[in-house]
Parts: sequence; structure tokens; C-alpha cells
Amino acid sequence: MSALIVFLPQHAATASTEFEYVLTHDGSAIADHGAALATLLPATTRAGSEVVAIVPAALLSWHRVELPKGTAAGSPRMRAVLEGALEDQLLDEPEALHFALQPQARAGEPAWVATCDRAWLRAAVVALEAAERPAARIVPEFAPEGVTTFYAVGQADQPMVVVAGTEGVTAVPLSTQVLPLLPALADDTPCIAEPAVAEIAEQVLQRRPELRHPSGRWMRAAQSDWDLAQFEFSSSGRARAWKKMGTAWADILSAPQWKPARWGAVALVVINLLAMNAWAWRERSALDQKREAIRTTLTETFPQVKVVVDAPLQMQRELTALRLATGTSSGNDLESMLGALSAAAPAQRALTSIEYSNGELRVRGMALPAEEARTLASSLKAQGFTANTQGEALAITAGSAR
Repeated sequence: MSALIVFLPQHAATASTEFEYVLTHDGSAIADHGAALATLLPATTRAGSEVVAIVPAALLSWHRVELPKGTAAGSPRMRAVLEGALEDQLLDEPEALHFALQPQARAGEPAWVATCDRAWLRAAVVALEAAERPAARIVPEFAPEGVTTFYAVGQADQPMVVVAGTEGVTAVPLSTQVLPLLPALADDTPCIAEPAVAEIAEQVLQRRPELRHPSGRWMRAAQSDWDLAQFEFSSSGRARAWKKMGTAWADILSAPQWKPARWGAVALVVINLLAMNAWAWRERSALDQKREAIRTTLTETFPQVKVVVDAPLQMQRELTALRLATGTSSGNDLESMLGALSAAAPAQRALTSIEYSNGELRVRGMALPAEEARTLASSLKAQGFTANTQGEALAITAGSAR
């Protein structure tokens, strides 16, 4: 997945706001990271690239609801349903909040809902759009999924601890006073800290945490199934579908995990091309052998033929000349045609004229009814001749009509 991942600031974004970002070309390696004004953020020029905005954990609150039966996730009434379900849990007015439902939520089952300040999110989205870096997706920094993990994040002057897992997401200041409010930190609970707050995390949690740069976590967050761009922040279904298709195609073309598949596809194409070329070469070789056999037959049968241009035509000409020289009859001869006509024609039919030219016999005076004409044509066909009625004449040629 080629993406520009932008970490949204915690204050309202303006034209002078700097955004932290991570640029990746394959979804696994960091190509660039830093902080810049929205207008100076790197451009996503690769096919299928997208801009992913990340909402900080401190600005999201998480709630568990059960969707009423008969409610679909894409229903236009979903926001009103969520407002009613969360009315007693919200500290702010519902009109001031943005709601986002978890992916694949089903009616009648518990589902997570994320809320944040609507005006703050709109300001950040508008700032990116004004800089021609519109966010294709908006994802949470942490989501209620996976194994429960402690994360120490932020800066030394404002450290925070985030506990994220299937039981929810909790973000509070990193201090000994609030530690009792968090789930118990078991010995096997993963503990991760950013370099800026690692020392504080070790003092408060009484454990040496694993150090990780936030950019790596943002890349993993960008690959989440969550998308907070819902309701008024969502793009059209068609645009989202095309964007997903473009991103998937770009992943297939460049992502490391698709490298074996790409090599397999290339090998398959090469093998097919080689097989097709081998088959074509074999067919050409067989055809050349047949042509050579015909040429050999012609030159051996008629040694006077020195130059072979069209072997079948030249052989036909030589056979005709040989028959004329020896007086041997053929199917094209007048005698053969008259004999066949005599055997097939009805009795007591007087011919008024007989014409023969270039292997075609024309006779007049038969005037056969339609049924008798069809019978005559069938009889001549059985003898290897074709009969066609042309006006008052009956034309007969050697060979069957195609």
C-alpha cells in the first residue's frame, strides 16, 4: 500500500499548522517522515496511492452499543440511531460530535462506536483538502482490537499511556496517580513506549518498555479496517470503491508480500509464450514438410517441371496435358458429362442445343418440372457432377457445389 500517512494535530488545524507524516511506497518500509505544512506534505504520485489521516487517541472516545434489529450499517438513519443509543453516555452535545461505527457491525450485536469533536475534524480535513492532499481514509491511532497492550506516547512534558485491546481503548496521562484506573499490568502484557517518554514509562510502570518510533505504529494503524470517514465525512460509494481497487492493484504491483505472486505471474506468461512459440514452430515445420512432399511428388512425377511456384496447380496442368496427349478421358470431358446426363435424365427429352466450353456443359430443351429438376441434380451429384438451372439452360460442371 503506497500512502501518505498524516497524523492530525490535537488543536484546530489552520493554514500555518504543521502535520507530522510518514510516507511509504509499499506499506512496510518508511520512505520518508517528518513534519511540514499541509501544502508542503509529499505528494502521492504513484498509482493507487492514498492519503490516510490518523486521529490521535487523546481526541477519541469509545463506546459500546447494541444496534437495534432492522438497522443496516449504511442506513441514512444510522447517525440518529447512534445518538439515541449513546445519549446517556456522552458528555458533549451529540450535534457537536462526529460518530463512526466499527467495520462489519451487525444489528442485534454489540459494536464499538468512536466519537470526536466534529468541528475539529472538519478543520483538519478542510486543511488537507485545501492543500490538495484530501484524506481518502480517516483511521484511529488505536482501535479496540488485538491483544491488550500498554503504549506510552507523547512528549516528555505531556506523557500519556494508552491501553488498547478488544476490551476497548483508554487514554490517560502517564502518572502514578491514574495508574490504578487502568487494567492490571500483568507480567505478560506487552508494554511499548516512544523514545521521548520511555524513561517516564519505566518509572511509572515499573517495567522496561520496548522502544518503538511512532511512525511504525502509524503505518500499522493505516492498515486497519477502521475508517472514521463516515456520514458527512464519507466520500461517495463509487469513489471509495474505485479508490480501493486502485490501491489493491498498486499493492499487487509493488508490495513485497505480492512479490512471489508477481514472479509466478511472470513465469506463467513466459511459459505460455514459450509453449505457444514451440507449438507454432511445430505446426510450421509440419506444414513445410507437407509442402516439400508435394513439391517432391511434382518434380519426381513430371521431371520437366524445373521451377515449382504453385505445386497443386502445376500438377493439375501437367495431368491435363498428359490426358490430352494420351487421349485419356476425364470428368471434365464432354463425353463424360453427356454420359452422366444420359443416365440421369428422364426418357423422351429432346435436346435443342448443346454447348461445351472450359469444362462446362450447357444443354437446352429439357424444360423439366421443379421436382424432376431436383431429382436430376441429385443423380448427377451422385456421379460427381453439379447441375444448375440457368434460365432455359441446364449447366453441368465436374465436382460438387460447395
